[in-house]
Amino acid sequence: MNFVLASASPRRRELMSMISKDFTVTVPETDESVISDDTPPHIYVQELALLKAAAAARFHLKQKDTVIIAADTIVVADGRILGKPADERDAKYTLLMLSGKTHSVYTGYCIMRMSDALTVCNCVKTDVTFRELSEGRIDEYIKTGEPMDKAGAYGIQGKGAFLVSGINGDYFNVVGFPVSDIAKTLEDEFEIQIF
Repeated sequence: MNFVLASASPRRRELMSMISKDFTVTVPETDESVISDDTPPHIYVQELALLKAAAAARFHLKQKDTVIIAADTIVVADGRILGKPADERDAKYTLLMLSGKTHSVYTGYCIMRMSDALTVCNCVKTDVTFRELSEGRIDEYIKTGEPMDKAGAYGIQGKGAFLVSGINGDYFNVVGFPVSDIAKTLEDEFEIQIF
């Protein structure tokens, strides 16, 4: 069995290695604008993951022993989907909005087997509560550069952990790759034993 991770994220690569040390990476080009912004978050992330998996599948059509895994993560606060910040000002606005509140992190994942086109998509949700953040603390965090490539403008696996007072759900989901759920889907739906 050959695994393909359809993601450019170094965090997802690291977590994928918990499932299998032997995998390749295909970074597909996808047009995410085809998904409407008013799509419910749990559907939105699954559709994004499906787009990525389908785009990656084009490169592996003849490799029937291949299983593709794609994922996408969003942060939802006050009913708004928060992606990666456009710039430092946007990052500050996002972090001020999250300060002292609980928001939800959704990761949609899609697993596609090339031999028979079996495709299973799912979503995991985790609630994250932030401490009250001063503008000074936010400015210091933005100076680290960490917020700039992350949904919701923070990385819980880095210095962003200092902003968080608690989580309810899967920590790895907040990082962007719900390892336990993906492994369970591989075992239950694809009969691939992880251990």
